[in-house]
Order: sequence, then C-alpha cells, then structure tokens
Amino acid sequence: MTRVAAVDCGTNSIRLLVADADPATGELVDLDRRMTIVRLGQGVDRTGRLAPEALQRTFAACREYAGIIKEHGAERLRFVATSASRDAENRDEFVRGVLDILGVEPEVITGDQEAAFSFTGATKELAGGDHLPKPYLVVDIGGGSTEFVVGDDRVRAARSVDIGCVRMTERHLVRDGEVSDPPTEEQIAAMRADIEAALDLAEQTVPLREARTLVGLAGSVTTVSAIAQELPAYDSQAIHHSRVSHDRVREITEWLLRSTHAERAAVPSMHPGRVDVIGAGALVLLSIMERIGAQEVVVSEHDILDGIAWSVA
Repeated sequence: MTRVAAVDCGTNSIRLLVADADPATGELVDLDRRMTIVRLGQGVDRTGRLAPEALQRTFAACREYAGIIKEHGAERLRFVATSASRDAENRDEFVRGVLDILGVEPEVITGDQEAAFSFTGATKELAGGDHLPKPYLVVDIGGGSTEFVVGDDRVRAARSVDIGCVRMTERHLVRDGEVSDPPTEEQIAAMRADIEAALDLAEQTVPLREARTLVGLAGSVTTVSAIAQELPAYDSQAIHHSRVSHDRVREITEWLLRSTHAERAAVPSMHPGRVDVIGAGALVLLSIMERIGAQEVVVSEHDILDGIAWSVA
C-alpha cells in the first residue's frame, strides 16, 4: 500500500482524498475524503479573472487540507486544477498561493487530461464485472466544464466543453447580479440551446451514441440521485452505483428549474453551495441522456479525484 493524497480544485468546489492505494489489487482505501464549496470560478466567465474573495476562500480550504494531509502522513501529494484556473488571466496568483500553503505546484491540466482522470476514477472498479455493458460514456459535470469520455478498458475518445453548472448559471440565469428565482422560460431555453451546441461540439470528437452504459460523475449528478432516492441526508454509500432513470431525471430537472431558492434549499440532501447551480447541472445531465437515448444513468462517487490518486500511486 502507498499512502497518497489527491486534491481536485474545480470551478465550484475543492476536494481532498487521502487514501491507501494498492496497484496490484486495484484497491483504493479511503482514509479521508471531503469537499468544500469555494466557488473559485466566481465571475471568471465574465471577467476572465479569479476574484480576490474566491482566491481567499480557496486558500482557506487549502490550509485546512494541509493539516489533514500532514495528520495522515501521506507520502505523495498531487494537486490538480481544472476549468476556472485554466481560463483565468491571473492564474499565477493562484499557483503561488497553493505552492506556499501545500508545498506543491498545482497542475493546471487540459480538458483531455481531466477526462482521462475521470474515466480511470469512475471505471477502475467497474472493470472487473460484466454487469454493465461496454463501452462506457463517462460524463463529469463540473462547475465550469463537462468532460465526455468513451472507452472500455481504456479511453478511446475524450472532449471537454464549457457547459458546467456554474458557468451555465452565470451565463443564463443571472439578472441584475442575482440568480433568477425561479428562471424564466426564455432563460431556460437559451441555456438549453447553449448546452445542445456544446453537445454538437463534443460529438465531433467523441462517439457519444456508441456508449452502452452512461456513468455520471460529480455533484450535480450525485445530488440528482439523492433527490431521486428521497434521502433524508446526503449518503455517499446509497448514491454510489445507484441508477436513475431518464424519466426520473426529467421530473427532477423540471422541478429544480421551476422551484425557488428556498424550496431547493429545503431538500435535506442538498449542499448549500449547490442550491443556485443544481438546476443548470441537472439540465446538462438530462440533455446528455436525451442526446444519446440513455434510459438510465449509473451514478459514481468515484471520479477525477480517484483518478488523480491512482496517478500518484
């Protein structure tokens, strides 16, 4: 076993995994897995820069994670940064801050690298069973971007497109500095058109419709699963490898897009940081399912973070 630490810093959240990895058996044993909503990508789509307050929230989470990594005695650490820090003009400020706190330089990876990590994390434990037909389409709906990966035992094609839940919310559902509560039909239609155009782009590279199993990753998908199961609280074990039908995803998406902030916030499994962006994330998922004719999505709690950990091990 090798004790490793992996940090995934995305547009909406920053996450930590400390685990013991055994490459010989393919086993990854969690010691600590946590997530903090920092909204690093706040305003990036509009300004092209990381906001000072977003950087401070992110650095505060890094300081907390540094203590946890030291406490567990991780031998190796890899810090990966994704969509927001790829897009920002002032990403050097972000890099310096992380280096000062954690002692490693964040790797601002490409969308294709992000997709490969997500595929490994989501499918490594599925590979030993025959219950889910291949090829898989792994879809990682993040805050700034969504990654599409088709593969069986390895990645065949991958593409990242800019339709994350935060980006779609800020681009289409904000008026006068506030998220519409609820959004108008015109706003939803514009967002849907944007998502469809991005799916057209993804299909130029990735044969989405060849997939026989859709695997969905990240907070928008796991939250939809939690709502579908009517969980009294967020429960990773109940969510991991759950299956949600197309009809149920459509029902939930329609409700999320017509509900108010207070109604969404009252959902017991809803993280407070997702209340304003979950409708956009759910619409991305629904649009993908409709595009490829998927009757269900297999939900995975194992994603890019697990893929990063395996790359360290």
